[in-house]
Amino acid sequence: MLEIGGILLTEEQIQEKVKELAKQVEKEFAGEELYVVGILKGACIFVSDLIRHIDLDVKIDFMSLSSYGMSLESSGVVKIIKDLDMDVEDKNVLIVEDIIDTGLTIDYLKNYLYARKCKKLKICTLLDKPEGRKCDVKADFTGFHLPDEFIIGYGIDCQESYRNLPYIAFVNQDK
Repeated sequence: MLEIGGILLTEEQIQEKVKELAKQVEKEFAGEELYVVGILKGACIFVSDLIRHIDLDVKIDFMSLSSYGMSLESSGVVKIIKDLDMDVEDKNVLIVEDIIDTGLTIDYLKNYLYARKCKKLKICTLLDKPEGRKCDVKADFTGFHLPDEFIIGYGIDCQESYRNLPYIAFVNQDK
């Protein structure tokens, strides 16, 4: 069992930011159909909250990619576990990620979806940890910038636990 070191972002802070991000996305894709691609499993809660605040014709699909497995550190090798069910050619696509850390997964996914000939491709992340970057990737819509701490909650797990926390906390790794 992990020891929660403290709450970084409260439920209220997260929900306020989600609404703000939804309005930015809505403005970017005004009057157009939007295909939202959520990255499983971490972004499922964020995607659900985000799309409820976007007043556009929204289609939703999910992909599952892995560079972590059951480890606490990225292997550096990205694998597609579940691909899209829908065709994104000539579509406006918004990739929704819970957190961008090394950037390897989102960079891989961005190139993968560009190859599928999207009309417009943008990235939205709730959390960004730029200190951990291993490649040059930047989200178009970012909620919060965080220090390089191990975090859990609001969909983000540690070995599949803690996703159900309504807030985001850092883990006390001194134990």
